[in-house]
Formats: sequence, C-alpha cells, structure tokens
Amino acid sequence: MRLFNRTKDTNYSKFVKRIIGGSPSNIDLYYLAMRHTSAAKEKREGFVESNERLEYLGDAVLGLVVAEYLFNKYPFKDEGFLTEVRSRIVNRENLNQLAKKIGLEEIIQYNGHLKGNRQSFKSIYGDALEALVGAVYLDKGHKFTKNFILRKLIVPHVDIEMVISTDTNFKSKVIEWSQKENKKLSFEVIELDSKKHFKKFEAKLFVGKKQISIGHGLSKKKAEQDAAEKSCQLLNIE
Repeated sequence: MRLFNRTKDTNYSKFVKRIIGGSPSNIDLYYLAMRHTSAAKEKREGFVESNERLEYLGDAVLGLVVAEYLFNKYPFKDEGFLTEVRSRIVNRENLNQLAKKIGLEEIIQYNGHLKGNRQSFKSIYGDALEALVGAVYLDKGHKFTKNFILRKLIVPHVDIEMVISTDTNFKSKVIEWSQKENKKLSFEVIELDSKKHFKKFEAKLFVGKKQISIGHGLSKKKAEQDAAEKSCQLLNIE
C-alpha cells in the first residue's frame, strides 16, 4: 500500500513531519525507508534499492539510544538487566506494534503477493520502523534522532515497567512454532568459564541440524530463554 505518489511530495513531507516531529530535508530517504524488498527497484549493476540498508543502520541507532536511555534510567541495575529490557523493547513484535501506532502501515510500499507469506509479511512494519530511524539519522543527525526515538516512540508508546514485569516465555513460543511447522527443535547448553561464585551459561538453539541462535544467562533456563527470544525474532515468531 502507498498513500502518496512522487507528484505529491508536499503531502508526503507533511505526513513524515507529523511522524518524526520535524520537517524532512531529504525526502528521498523517507521514500526509500518505506520501500520493502518485495517492491525494490533494480539499479545499475544489479543493485536492488530497498530499505534494507537503512534498516541495518536504524537497528544500530535504535539499539544505542534505548541502551543509553535504560543506562541512565536505571543507574543501579546490572548489565544483564539492561540487556534483557533493551531486547524486549526492540524485539520484532514490539517494533511491529510501534510502527502501526505511528501510522507507517499507511505509507509502506510492498508487493501485494507478500501477504501470502505470513512470516515475511508480519515483519515488514518493524523493518520499516528501523529503516525510518536510519533515514532520520542520516537526514537530521544523532540529536534529533535521539529525541524522535524517545519522545515519539518510547515515552508515549512503551510502558517500561510493564515490559520489565512481563515475563514472556519465548521457549514455549518457539517450541509451539516447531510443533506447528513439524520441525525438530533442540537446545545445547554449556557452562562457560566462570568465577568461583558467578556462573554463566551459553545455550545454542537448533532447528534440525541448523543453529539458529545463541543465548547467554546466569542460569541454564535464562540462557535458553535468551536463545529462544533471539530465535523468535530471527524466525518472525510472535
């Protein structure tokens, strides 16, 4: 779906301005941010122009801003707590919801046939949100982007305390997915070199013989949950 076309840049700019809280300087970045790979345009030498590169950049910027926000908000919490909360905030399911809340589904470009692929289709919103963050970063710089993320996304739409208190069982989710898809799922957990009173575990999650993710935690259960959460993101399991 696309609400605007190239002859209506003014309307598109107004729409983007409402979302990010400022006038875009390079509108082409925002068109590109909303172009899913299924609607990509092939350029010279076979290069396909889609939002994937902006998504890559936005993912890094979003992670950094959220990490700094949590670091300052919770000065007495350890690295494990901060990492887990950040992961919950920026997971694919949450980003999909955020993208819809700010209206991105109205301007995302994609091939209509994508709807037939449920796993791929349901991730396009979160992907587009990360690409939007990348576009804002290139267009407006770090300070503006940080304000956009915090004031337009996190503060109004994310209940941090609820995120902390909600203990999602990702292991159950990925097991349920494997049963529906008739896939063999397994975990391999090892204890890493650790201090006398401080154990740390590493869990590898396999689908069939293919390793999907690696998780870490201060217990076997937490390491498996971490690996399962990462797999849910990679496999687009909600």
